[in-house]
Amino acid sequence: MHGSTTLISGRNGYLLRTARSRLGTALLSFYRCTARKLRERRNLNAVMELSDAQLKDIGLSRYQTESDVHVYSRD
Repeated sequence: MHGSTTLISGRNGYLLRTARSRLGTALLSFYRCTARKLRERRNLNAVMELSDAQLKDIGLSRYQTESDVHVYSRD
């Protein structure tokens, strides 16, 4: 029946709320991890577009940026 509300009481209600809580936590964790990886990738792409002179200005070498690409791609 659509529109009807079923009340869940006792231990079954607790288990259902716990399962929903765990699912919500897992989804939030997945979202945060994905957002962090996308942010890292955007930053890495921006650094890779810099010229050697620009990298030197910020204290990096082309080798350092390329080695970070390989470390990132392992995840």
